[in-house]
Amino acid sequence: MKKGIVIKPFRSNLERIIIVFFMMGVLNVCAQNSSEELFEQGNAAYNDGDFTKAISLYVQTLDMGSHSAALYFNMGNAYYRLNNVAESIYYFEKAKQLDPDNKDIKTNSAFAQNMTIDAIEAIPKSQLAQLQEGIFELFSITTWSKITLVWIWLFALFFIAYLFLNASQLKRIFFLLSLVSLALFISSFAITFSVNQQQKNTQYAILFSNKIDIWSEPNQRGEIQFTLHEGTKIELLESLDEWNKIRIANGSEGWIKNADLRSLN
Repeated sequence: MKKGIVIKPFRSNLERIIIVFFMMGVLNVCAQNSSEELFEQGNAAYNDGDFTKAISLYVQTLDMGSHSAALYFNMGNAYYRLNNVAESIYYFEKAKQLDPDNKDIKTNSAFAQNMTIDAIEAIPKSQLAQLQEGIFELFSITTWSKITLVWIWLFALFFIAYLFLNASQLKRIFFLLSLVSLALFISSFAITFSVNQQQKNTQYAILFSNKIDIWSEPNQRGEIQFTLHEGTKIELLESLDEWNKIRIANGSEGWIKNADLRSLN
């Protein structure tokens, strides 16, 4: 009589953990391949002039958790081709957040801005503010965080080398290198912290309402200050029930009621 096959249990929890991580890795690779395929299909549809189909495929790519400057840029281009002002500006702004120095994104974003009804001139900034903004926008906050980690690791390595080396000349060199890397770490950490705080405390949005009045108070007993149209980038200052206090690029402020907004944060 043949013996039945005995299925042995896992020998340890380690095997379970390895199998779980292996399956997670396989699923992640499959998801990445699927999102890349959808993105390429969207690009093919865009090149064929089927912008509606391209947008549908790009949205599916987003739904799979794939976010990149290239994806947002292509979505902005597709909406621009369909003369959808607000959507186009929104996705160009999202692309700029991930790749602030990309000239193509800046150029196409400017074209989209020209489609808006509201011509708003930004307040001139001081040289100090321009310098600060230039430094902050050199890299994304993710890149600044990575730079900060690099400098702290270099400081640790240089300082350890200083402690364990015997040659006095080498000790001086590595001590100076550790001081320089420490100073650069402090500088990059300060920039990363400032950028993070600025992003937390400053909330921007794109207006999707076709036309909306801006009031002097959070009620309709006040005066209408000005009127805005879709595609305008606004800064959200505070909210009160269905009212939002906003500021636009020229410094003008006011209250809007039940506005159709999409946050950029």
